[in-house]
Amino acid sequence: VQLQASGGGLVQPGGSLRLSCAVSGLTLDDLAIGWFRQAPGKEREQVACISRDDRAINYADSAKGRFSISQDNPKNTVYFQMNKLVFEDTAVYYCAASGGYGCLYGMDYWGQGTQVTVSS
Repeated sequence: VQLQASGGGLVQPGGSLRLSCAVSGLTLDDLAIGWFRQAPGKEREQVACISRDDRAINYADSAKGRFSISQDNPKNTVYFQMNKLVFEDTAVYYCAASGGYGCLYGMDYWGQGTQVTVSS
């Protein structure tokens, strides 16, 4: 399984970005898919997850109301729409996948990171 993340960049506070994660090797519904981020000097944190099987979606408190994770099955791609960005959202963002149900117990596959910088 390979994951290819893209879509990061520089954005002003209040702006939006959409990240993409193209998955190859397995179909999305066979995987739990998550977006994680790691800011400088901080631990990596899970921001959003689509669980395997029932496709339940969970967000970190920092993402609720601003970010949205979705999937496009024909393209085997997961998207991460980020709105109302703030300075604290600056981080390297990673997509990851697991053959297990959710995203809390370790991910099996990781994409390369994509940098998101929120700056005026």
